[in-house]
Amino acid sequence: MSKISKEALNAINKKSGKNISESSVKKLASTVKPSTLQSEAELRRLIKQVSAMAKVPVTESTISEIIGAVKKSGMNPNNMEALMKLMLKK
Repeated sequence: MSKISKEALNAINKKSGKNISESSVKKLASTVKPSTLQSEAELRRLIKQVSAMAKVPVTESTISEIIGAVKKSGMNPNNMEALMKLMLKK
């Protein structure tokens, strides 16, 4: 995986209020496949992993909103930065 932009990493840390390392984000991102964004169960699992990594609880209603936004956006599943920006809006 290529280097995560400093802007994206700073946004993650600012939004979460935590100091999440680039290596942690890359490790999690390496598990994501294009099919992850197509499967609600896999997407739900990814959201929960991100929540645990950031130590920020996410309600089931927020998870459902994120899933709906991802599906509605029609974003390219290969574009992790777009997914991160979408999730940071929540």
